Amino acid sequence: MSINGAGGPREAVHWPLAGYRVLELGNFIAAPTAGRLLADFGAEVIKVERPGVGDEIRKWRLYRGDTSMLYRTINRNKKSITLDLRSTPGRQTALSLIGHCDAVIENFRPGTLEKWGMGPDVLAEANPDLILTRVSAFGQTGPLRERPGFAAVAEAMGGLRALVGEPDHPPSRVGVSIGDTIAGLYAAFGTVMQLLARQSAQGSTESPLAKPCFREVDVALNEAVYSVMESLVPDYDAYGVLRNRAGGRIEGIAPSNAYVCLDGDTVVIAGNGDAIFRRFMKVIGRPDLAGDPRLVTNSDRWNYRDELDDAIAAWVSSRRRAEVLACLDDAGVPAGPVYSAADLATDKQLLARNMIQYFEVDTGNAESARVAFPGVVPVLNECSLPIRHVGPELGQDTAEVLSGVLGMSAEEIEQLC
Repeated sequence: MSINGAGGPREAVHWPLAGYRVLELGNFIAAPTAGRLLADFGAEVIKVERPGVGDEIRKWRLYRGDTSMLYRTINRNKKSITLDLRSTPGRQTALSLIGHCDAVIENFRPGTLEKWGMGPDVLAEANPDLILTRVSAFGQTGPLRERPGFAAVAEAMGGLRALVGEPDHPPSRVGVSIGDTIAGLYAAFGTVMQLLARQSAQGSTESPLAKPCFREVDVALNEAVYSVMESLVPDYDAYGVLRNRAGGRIEGIAPSNAYVCLDGDTVVIAGNGDAIFRRFMKVIGRPDLAGDPRLVTNSDRWNYRDELDDAIAAWVSSRRRAEVLACLDDAGVPAGPVYSAADLATDKQLLARNMIQYFEVDTGNAESARVAFPGVVPVLNECSLPIRHVGPELGQDTAEVLSGVLGMSAEEIEQLC
């Protein structure tokens, strides 16, 4: 597998998190997403995987070969080592590594680390200045703390599922494990905040935190989802409004929807700003709607959303996608095509910002293939940072890490693994 993605010479890259070491004990998506974000910006992230099995997403959406592109994507820029945390030697080795780390990220069910003898008190003894970031379904406290749950449950209990899909059908998913990803973002953000707090405390001789201080970050999947639900609860508490699923629309905003073009392609048009709406109606040949006193404000237009969508759909359906988008672009009306994976892989804007980076990867065929991977977000200094390498082979860095960090001999490593 190549480790040479796009993005320019390595010596010219500034890695904001260079020098920090993180031990990732996570499986699936949430905690590994946090680890990926820290690794993307230069942290040394050591991923601990089960011997012989590894992270279960190595086999998720695996169409050919031994390792899925999902694993390659979420675990890029990391090192992989194998340790059996259920065994005493495995736990002891992990605790030794933790003594040399700045942070640990985990997403086991609450109580699991404690059951293994690796609870916060033990970790604090191994490293008094450690940051422990924990991701779980419902958090480390509260009446639901011990209940298991994946992103699907969190999206339901965080309020998202109630708003996704058509109103006369059961709630839908958004097509990706968005709850896990949001939680991973918060976990990475929380870890960096605690790193900054630790750095600030260490730089102050008067602060009581200048001494080593164990710090925790507690991320709940349901809370992560709930946090992005905007004014869902305040609207209910203030006005008694219970929002419902609105299909391609978003409640209270009009016109904003997806429309099918003459060639079968779909576009999304967001013509809901007051001035934008008037320009939009003129583009589609409906100046009568642009000047209609019933449609002056967004709240007014929401009451006539069906009438507006019918007018827009009639115009869009008589034109090919390229013509629709060109007309709307000329008038300054926000619109865009509904992209497939094929569209994304060749998008000029993404390519210009290094958001498509290629690596030679084993895909299960006789020869490796050149595969496009999503770039690093956010952009720093004009261009997405280069991906150093995609998700590693299972345990490929075990010897390097255990010998380099802990000074273990080849014989000791062989006995452990």
